[in-house]
Amino acid sequence: MRRGPPLAGFLLASFLLPTCIAVFPAEAANQSAMPGRYGAIAYHRESQSWGLSFDKARARDANVQALQQCGRKQCEVVHKFRNGCAALAEGPKTFAAVSGVTRDEAETRALRRCGEKNGGKDCTLIAWACTR
Repeated sequence: MRRGPPLAGFLLASFLLPTCIAVFPAEAANQSAMPGRYGAIAYHRESQSWGLSFDKARARDANVQALQQCGRKQCEVVHKFRNGCAALAEGPKTFAAVSGVTRDEAETRALRRCGEKNGGKDCTLIAWACTR
C-alpha cells in the first residue's frame, strides 16, 4: 500500500512553490537586461572563405567562432557587432562589412559601402548575421 507524502514534506513544498514562482520572473527580467550579445564576421578574400558568429555572451567568443567557421589560417575578423546585425559584401577590388539595426539595413549599407569602395561597381552580398 502506498502512502502519501509526510506532512512535513507537504508543508515544505507548500512554502517553496510560491517562493520559486516569485523568483523566476525576476530572473527572466535579469536575463532580458543582460549585457549585449556579440557577433563577428571573419573573411579571407583570396579563398572566398568566410565565417559568422552571433548571440555570443562575449566578444572574444564571437571572434573565435567566426574564425573557426571561416576555416583558413589566413582568415581575419573583418567586422564585430553587438546587439544588431552585420553584413559582408564583395566587389571586384575590395569588400565591405558593416552593421545595421536590422538585416535589411545591414545588407543595404554593406552593398552601398562596397559600391563606393569599388568605384561604383556592383557588389555581391556574401553573408549576414543578427544577434536577435
